[in-house]
Amino acid sequence: MEPVHVTELNHAVLYVRDVPTAVDFYRDVLGFQVVDEMPGRAAFLRAGGSSNHHDLGLIGVGAGAPRPPHGATGLYHLAWRVGSIHELSRARDVLAEAGALRGQSDHGVSKSLYGVDPDGNEFELMYLLPEDEWGEYATRAVVQPLDLDTEVAQRS
Repeated sequence: MEPVHVTELNHAVLYVRDVPTAVDFYRDVLGFQVVDEMPGRAAFLRAGGSSNHHDLGLIGVGAGAPRPPHGATGLYHLAWRVGSIHELSRARDVLAEAGALRGQSDHGVSKSLYGVDPDGNEFELMYLLPEDEWGEYATRAVVQPLDLDTEVAQRS
């Protein structure tokens, strides 16, 4: 049997405790735009510059729902790409101000920040280097410390 030929991830849907709180976070912190809403029950959001109908669905499951357990099977995080190392640096400040920044890593081919939304769903914001700069990392997956200020200075 020949495998299916998937071309890209179109959208993700997350369960959240409170849809308005989640919408506020994704709109005010990550710049998503609300495409459609079923007040209090669900919302569909699009990332700036996206050509998708929506990139993120938020489905309300109630205030008593537990946070996702760290280290259990299932989704670890979603990753969204930003257009420049300077935007990644700005994102660090925005995430820190929102209390959502959890870490940062250098993956060789990308520079990444990690955050968490109000429901404990983890996400990554990443700047993908131009492919001609991947070098030895083109076929390796690495996690190294990221000095974002140095990266910004080198690309200024």
